[in-house]
Amino acid sequence: MRVLPSSIAGSWYPADPEALRQLLTRESAALPPVPEGAPVPNLLILPHAGYLYSAATALYGIRRLQGAHFSRVVVLAPSHRCAIRDRLVAPESAAVATPFGDIPLDEEALTRLGRAFPLVRSDAVHAGEHAAQIEYPLLQYGLVDFRLVPLIVGDFSDSGRSRAAAALRTILDRDTLLVISSDFTHYGASFGFTPFDGQAAAEVRKLDLAAFDAIRKLDAPGFAALLRRTGATICGYQPLLLLLQTVPADTRFELLHYTNSAERTRESAEFVCYLCAAGYARWPEPESLTPAEQEFLLNLARRTIEYAFAHHRKLPETEYAAELTAGLRQPRGCFVTLNTRDGELRGCIGEIEARRPLAQAVVERALDAAFGDPRFLPVTPEEWPELRLEISVLTPPHPVADWSEIELGRHGIILEKAGRGAVFLPQVAPEQHWDLATTLTQLSRKAGLPPDAWREGARFSVFEALVFHES
Repeated sequence: MRVLPSSIAGSWYPADPEALRQLLTRESAALPPVPEGAPVPNLLILPHAGYLYSAATALYGIRRLQGAHFSRVVVLAPSHRCAIRDRLVAPESAAVATPFGDIPLDEEALTRLGRAFPLVRSDAVHAGEHAAQIEYPLLQYGLVDFRLVPLIVGDFSDSGRSRAAAALRTILDRDTLLVISSDFTHYGASFGFTPFDGQAAAEVRKLDLAAFDAIRKLDAPGFAALLRRTGATICGYQPLLLLLQTVPADTRFELLHYTNSAERTRESAEFVCYLCAAGYARWPEPESLTPAEQEFLLNLARRTIEYAFAHHRKLPETEYAAELTAGLRQPRGCFVTLNTRDGELRGCIGEIEARRPLAQAVVERALDAAFGDPRFLPVTPEEWPELRLEISVLTPPHPVADWSEIELGRHGIILEKAGRGAVFLPQVAPEQHWDLATTLTQLSRKAGLPPDAWREGARFSVFEALVFHES
């Protein structure tokens, strides 16, 4: 397995695992106790300076994770050295190394992310970026047995940021911790930021707390406007803006600690500020199926199509009824999708309303996707081994008052107007790299309506989907 070594061990933090653990334990013991009954956050904003300066601040957040279980940690870090535009960058390697050991990457999540947004794999970018690497030992100190999705973030266009947020939402769930790596204002001549004649630390504190207040209010435009107006040198502003566009509207943030490097160096003319905050997001999730149930449905869909090739009729229910769990007998809407190895659509048919047991719906729609999609010729036995199955299990649809309430990457969309209608699954817009306006324009066209028909007089309903596919 290819492992990306740490390029900052021995400089930004100790390279010896015991010395590193002692440092973190000593810094943690010096902090006030965690308030009794404090909730476990699933979002953290952490600084990324050397541990001499920032570890104590970061540990205010890391200590909140003690005893928690997260199977996946997504780290969004700014790019200090590479120009990146409308891309996310992950390592090429299968794991990253720290003095505490290797952390495996979550390849399944990275594959899903890469299908929805441009994802570059580069060890060179990650080896040169301390902002991501600095967080890894802290996460190992607070958590055990997790996989990592480390992403370097550069500049975004407005549409690029919207698409990146939609893509991120496809991998954020109740078992995922999202970490934003950012130092706050860098003050001094060497940073090109010296707007205050006196009491610089106090004035910078006011500035940073005003920025955090915008974050707390989920006010992305206000946060961006403050940076433009003041020139505040918050190096992680792009990951923070991406965070604000990604989280649900009821997300809460709590400031845990704020300080600056002058507290240690006593250098008042040049200093960097550090902030730690906890966040609490309720990532929307459709009703779940176990991994075994998902695997069963994929196998059932494949058996159904292969049975049709061999016997020219539908797979009898007696062939699979004894294997059905209660969850597979529940009425659920679903779509069955066939893709080529290159990711090209080969068939997709579904039913939105839950009108029969899920297993039966998958059998029917697998046949329709293979042999009844009017956009394609029927699948042949020769091409069948090269096709991949994907199943989307749907939540019940509900109407929204206005198209602006639709969240790309989360919502499947139903458009109805003038007796016509069309549907997109939640994964369509991220996979096509569409913003909301483009998505609705394409949906209008799919319904046989003028491209701008969605803007006035159309009715919209939304649903969510649990999407799983063959590897």
